[in-house]
Amino acid sequence: MSKTIGVIGLGIMGGAMSRNLVKAGFSVVGYDVAAAACEKAKAGGVEILGSAVEVARRAPVIMTSLAVTKAVYATAEAIAAAGIEKRVIIEASTLQLEDKLAVGEILSKAGHTVLDCPMLGTGPHAENRELVVYASGDTATLASLEPVFTAIGRKLFDMGAYGNGSRMKLVTNHLVAIYNVASAEAMVLGMKAGLAPHRIVEVISAGMSGRVFEFRAPMVANDRYEPPTMKIDVWQKDMAAIGALGQSVGAPLTVFNSTRAIYDAAQAAGQGGMDVISTARVLERMSGFVRRPPETA
Repeated sequence: MSKTIGVIGLGIMGGAMSRNLVKAGFSVVGYDVAAAACEKAKAGGVEILGSAVEVARRAPVIMTSLAVTKAVYATAEAIAAAGIEKRVIIEASTLQLEDKLAVGEILSKAGHTVLDCPMLGTGPHAENRELVVYASGDTATLASLEPVFTAIGRKLFDMGAYGNGSRMKLVTNHLVAIYNVASAEAMVLGMKAGLAPHRIVEVISAGMSGRVFEFRAPMVANDRYEPPTMKIDVWQKDMAAIGALGQSVGAPLTVFNSTRAIYDAAQAAGQGGMDVISTARVLERMSGFVRRPPETA
């Protein structure tokens, strides 16, 4: 396979993946609309080009990692209209299933091989090559790209037909959505009961209560939600996609839906750029909890 990889979308996830591809020996060309993202990627060895189409012209294998659905469509349509010879496009964004399928159709009609490969993990996981890849699409193509996936993650699952990767990601994120708010709720409950926040984190993390709490609850203990591991603004897109999947297959999502009002309230309070676990601030306000001065030990 070619050692040149294109990455379109150099934000938290795409930027980290592009830098890890460089470390693994790939020649990486990239593009992002944000100058700061481009500068950071360039410092990590990525050659920055002027547009998504320029990336597609240079790289036979392209990865798209975009936070905004409109940007995914615009990128797919631009590449499809560019008259470029056949490319392999790894679509790594988390989208509603109907959008993922539509983007795949746009690109495949233009003669490209499209793979649906959302990633499980956050920015720190991407930086540390700990992503889990839910890959779907042509099996032979997926197998040929194993060195690419090995460079960015710790585990690759071949989920079968195109679209199954997104189905699996939405099922997984359904649980994460609930865990986020449950972890925030447990922290606020403990703090209001008079327990020291860092002690709550220590004790629950030593038990069997799940990794989401261990990963995010320290932010609640510190009352500090930036830099985010996942922004509420971005997570709301995932929430909409999960809800749409449940509705389309007729699956009741009663517990999941009960968390949506908490995320909505956090976003309405101006917390959209903060981590998803900042939902704790909503719950603190709801409960009338007032923090004591920071712990000194």
